[in-house]
Amino acid sequence: MTKKILLVDDEPDITYTIKKIIEDNGFKADSFNDPILALNYYKVDFYDLVILDIKMPTMDGFELYLKIREKDPKVKICFLTVIATFNEEFRKIRLALGKTINEDYFIQKPVEMEDLLRKLTSIMNI
Repeated sequence: MTKKILLVDDEPDITYTIKKIIEDNGFKADSFNDPILALNYYKVDFYDLVILDIKMPTMDGFELYLKIREKDPKVKICFLTVIATFNEEFRKIRLALGKTINEDYFIQKPVEMEDLLRKLTSIMNI
């Protein structure tokens, strides 16, 4: 069965590139540049993984994470972040979420194809 991924990033070039990599490697992907639209579209028990950018307008990745968790506590979620802010963002989310997320659930921008695929297969236990 094909694994389904939801990708949310406010930068269209990033969603396009990551979606293409994901789909070219056998996954199914839906992508959104607006976190509110993504939340409205979200289907419980449909996605195997959600990838969220941390810094987005209207709703940041942490807020979106919490709202998706309210709907679907089982889905795996990871975050996109730029390398320069990785340590700061990782510390913030671990404090906010009670240390329920480990470093493996962060994908650093700029995204390298091999690193992305390795991370996705690890997170989804493929």
